[in-house]
Amino acid sequence: MDDGHFMGPGMAWPELLSAARQPATEGVDDPDARLLLLFPTLGDAHLPGDATATLTSALTAFTVIEEPAEVARMLLEHQGQWTPAHWWLEDGVRINAGGHSHRNPSNAFALPAPRLSEISHALNGGAATGHPTS
Repeated sequence: MDDGHFMGPGMAWPELLSAARQPATEGVDDPDARLLLLFPTLGDAHLPGDATATLTSALTAFTVIEEPAEVARMLLEHQGQWTPAHWWLEDGVRINAGGHSHRNPSNAFALPAPRLSEISHALNGGAATGHPTS
């Protein structure tokens, strides 16, 4: 749930996976649980073919819903309150075209370049990787 905050999206799919799979030093240590907890930050127009299976696996592990694959498909199709954004790398930093995103340098409220770089590197385990803009 992201009530009270309409800014976003916060992460592209590769960042969501990377953040969920990074080793935990404290707190929630299961990658599937972290994937589900971080999912509301997702807004990505270009999802890989295995995204539904990945989310289905997490839903199966941590919920008792009857049709986890259908729920995963619907969650990925709608992705919360933002229109799925197009992401790309600019000088090694992942940015997007979201009209309400702090990670869109075109927005007047965008985070400064050094912060965008820190965020991009942290969410990608220290290195941003390419992501198609489709």
